[in-house]
Amino acid sequence: MIEQDDIRALLAKEEEALPYAALLRALGGRSANRELKRILEGMVRDGNVLRSRGNRYALPGKPTGGNVTGTISLHRDGYGFLRVGDGSDDVFIPAKFIGSAMHGDTVTARVERSHYKGQQRHEGKITGVVQRAHPTMVGRVQFTSKGALLIPEDLRVATTVVITGTSLKAAVDGQQVVVEITRWPIGGRPAEGRLVEVLGWPDDPDVEVQTIIRSHGLPHTFSAALLHEADALPDQIAREDLKGRVDLRKRLTVTIDGETARDFDDAVSIAREDDGFRLWVSIADVSHYVRPGSALDSEALLRGTSVYFPDRCIPMLPERLSNGICSLNPRVDRLTMTAEIAYDRTGTLRQADFYPSVIHSDARLTYTAVKELVVDGLDRSFTNQPELIPLLRTMKELALLLKAKRHGRGSIDFDLPEPVLILDLTGKTEAIIKSEQTLAHQIIEEFMLAANEAVADYLTKGLLSCLYRVHEQPDQTKLAAFRDLIMPFGLTLPPEGAPITPQAIQRLLHDAEGRPEERLVNYGLLRCMKQARYAAENFGHFGLASPCYCHFTSPIRRYPDLVIHRLLKAGLRRGERSAARELEQIGKELSSVAEHTSSRERVAMEAERDIVDLKKLQFMQDKVGETFDGYITGVASFGCFVELQDIFVEGLVHLSTLHDDRYEHDERRHTLVGRRSGRQLRLGDVVRVTVVSVDPQARKLEFSIEDAGSQLPVRPIITTANEQYPRRPITGKRPSRR
Repeated sequence: MIEQDDIRALLAKEEEALPYAALLRALGGRSANRELKRILEGMVRDGNVLRSRGNRYALPGKPTGGNVTGTISLHRDGYGFLRVGDGSDDVFIPAKFIGSAMHGDTVTARVERSHYKGQQRHEGKITGVVQRAHPTMVGRVQFTSKGALLIPEDLRVATTVVITGTSLKAAVDGQQVVVEITRWPIGGRPAEGRLVEVLGWPDDPDVEVQTIIRSHGLPHTFSAALLHEADALPDQIAREDLKGRVDLRKRLTVTIDGETARDFDDAVSIAREDDGFRLWVSIADVSHYVRPGSALDSEALLRGTSVYFPDRCIPMLPERLSNGICSLNPRVDRLTMTAEIAYDRTGTLRQADFYPSVIHSDARLTYTAVKELVVDGLDRSFTNQPELIPLLRTMKELALLLKAKRHGRGSIDFDLPEPVLILDLTGKTEAIIKSEQTLAHQIIEEFMLAANEAVADYLTKGLLSCLYRVHEQPDQTKLAAFRDLIMPFGLTLPPEGAPITPQAIQRLLHDAEGRPEERLVNYGLLRCMKQARYAAENFGHFGLASPCYCHFTSPIRRYPDLVIHRLLKAGLRRGERSAARELEQIGKELSSVAEHTSSRERVAMEAERDIVDLKKLQFMQDKVGETFDGYITGVASFGCFVELQDIFVEGLVHLSTLHDDRYEHDERRHTLVGRRSGRQLRLGDVVRVTVVSVDPQARKLEFSIEDAGSQLPVRPIITTANEQYPRRPITGKRPSRR
């Protein structure tokens, strides 16, 4: 009889994937064929063994030949995309090849090239599940005549879960609950699980947040052992902590943050010199308190980042650190790592030095107060500290020089508004407003960018390891379609095959500024951009037009910044044997840390977006029948998406609501075109819409366009060489944006 352990032991001896025939010979020959196939099928389904092309098998982590490993992101219509994590394009996985994988799982897939609408793309088939993303699932409990079911909150989970066990007595039909999965879906059989937590009723604002936290598997509590480790840390710095540090406590230093901020990890100071400026950017020395191998370090790495919701924060570090000894609170001494950067009168960097330091923040300033001074010219917030007025005015002067330098090299700034939710005391949304990015915000942004870049440059030129923040070139296939989109407006990019530079993108944004097509260009370009990530290798940062960039300035909130602090400290002591060992150890782990923290950042962003989207939909529930102005932000074969102009809520205008004509989708030009009239709905167009329906549970908001026939322009269809306007009937299942 063949055991799974026999198969694992055999595969563990091999460096590469083993053919099935070799496995069969080693485990009993032809007589064991049926039994071996049955066992291998089960091991592949469970992710314990990987199968590649040619019927070859390997343990997870071993080379499989033709297989790639990555994280699967599923769409609620069943298909998915495999994110490999090395910056390469995502792999499309058709619904029929998803197998038993679920959203967020680490899986292996066999990848092939296929043709889709005349273009080559990567397409794959999942061959095994390496690691399940979430041992638990959250959703609504539903009692039926056949038993209890969990209806998953995440619409990308296409299966229900049968709930078993006696703990069901604690739940009431319709409540939000958490279920631990005891059996994953196999061969058409649904998953099974046991109830472990009752969250409450879905319309309770706190339950909404808790549901999203658990849906994304966010660690949200600290263990007693970890809190005990945090409690053992001091409340204030000791004399021995000052050894080897530059004392900056007499230098006038401030923090500048939002009104509701509670943790302060960056402080700034500045001095005007005869030949320019000297800037001090001092960052909380979290690495002094969070040591490698400690429980605090392990938990911080697990979380990767703090997560920010409209009414709360899930911190990366316990409050005793994030709001206490590590936070650069006003009028107390704090340990920091400082970047001291000298500039000439034009804002050109002359020299950068780095060192452990101790500071004493003189004031906790807000963006509002600083704006009043540097923009509005009002000094009423500084009557008790008039010495801050020249300090802030000098900061303004340098920040504007740095911004001009950054723009001069091609750094890209998209002009797209960010929403801010205003909540009442019960957690309900009162209003949605546009976030304000004033000169006060820009001062801190420019100083933080400068410090990040200076640290990355120091580590790279010193041939030291670095955890880079990278942003690769835009997707070339998407850029080709984007060129066709903007051509009718006389807007251009370098021709296909020519290198795309940040300067070219910036020039295009500048040319479109103030024109009716401005939003079309902003949205279209944003869709061409790749997502920034962390990497152990330097691929540059395209969006910032920076050849070398890292994250140094937020170690309270981001684990990569903590790693950079450790590398910087070790680099400053590079002559010491202990520093060499530390650099070597960190260097070994950089690739895995980069991949993990990039993944955790994406999860945090998804969770933050989900709660904001839910709050937006709830805000719109009493506005059915009302009309608003909006912009078209996306076009698909089943309709277009419109973002409301004043309250930044996005919804769908379905084709079925456009009664004036039959519209067809021009995918390359992001346009819907009326068959008879030639009227067009195009990315970036301004339209007036009526709210038709709102369903927060299903995450759906639908609009209709008011009098579409009178609103929509008739534009000429301009084709490129050898290209005809595609006339395709609109058929098939209606997909979803989310």
